[in-house]
This record gives sequence, C-alpha cells and structure tokens, in this order.
Amino acid sequence: MHSDATTVEEYLDGLDSDRRAQIEPVYRLVRDAMPDGYAESVGWGMISWSVPLERFTDTYNGKPLAYVCLAAQKHHNALYLMGLYSDSQEAEAFRTRWTADGRRLDMGKSCLRYKDPAEINEDLITETVAGMPPERLIALHERARAERPVRAQAKQR
Repeated sequence: MHSDATTVEEYLDGLDSDRRAQIEPVYRLVRDAMPDGYAESVGWGMISWSVPLERFTDTYNGKPLAYVCLAAQKHHNALYLMGLYSDSQEAEAFRTRWTADGRRLDMGKSCLRYKDPAEINEDLITETVAGMPPERLIALHERARAERPVRAQAKQR
C-alpha cells in the first residue's frame, strides 16, 4: 500500500483504524529508540528514518541513506531494518535472539513482516534501533560499496 503522504502525521491519518493500531505502537517504539542524527520523514511511501543528505551525500541514488522504514503493506506490516542488511553478523545475531523464545520470524534481508504489534520483540527492536548511530551506518554503507566491485569481479571469473 503506497502512500502519497508527505508527513508522518498524514501517513498515520491515512490508515484505517485497524491498520493504524498495528503501525502506531511500532512507530512510537522505533521513534523513541532512534539515535540522534537520523531524520524522520516519509520517503519511499513509508515512514522513514535516514541520514540527512546534508550529513552524507555519497548515496547511489541521491536520496538520504535510509536506516529504518515502517510501512503498512497490502497483506502485512513491514519494519525495514537496513542496518541488519549491511551487517551479516548482526543480522544473524538478531535472528537467533528473535527466535530464542519460540517467536516466529518472518523476515527477508532487512524486512521484518508482522500483522500484530504483539508479535514484535520490543526489547530487541529497541536495542537494534538504538545500537547504530549514523556514523556506523555510513561506515557499513561505505564498506559495502567498496566491496561491491570485488564481488562483481569474483563472479565474472
């Protein structure tokens, strides 16, 4: 469900009451855990927290470097944790901790899918979001970009 909202308030107001009840608690959880230095906005049709372009301009698409996004999709809600996408060790630790208490994990490389906010491991989300200041996300991004040509050359051999 793409949104044309330009502010978080518009995004939330555009959701029906059931969907808003699924998104808003996770929005507050992420917002309250967000380290200083990220800017909250609506980008890519969803609520986003990104490194502002004024702070880091070297992105592949000329848009702010996204850190966390939250969206109501057609059949689920999605919490995108881009810091996990960039750090495979941290992603594996996240997955292990999420399932340690028997919780079901529905996740791609960075997209955590949920239907009910009660499914969310609040402590782990808070720790994960709070644990990556913008400087670290930028460093992971730059490392991944530097490694990309090496990976492409290895595939060609």
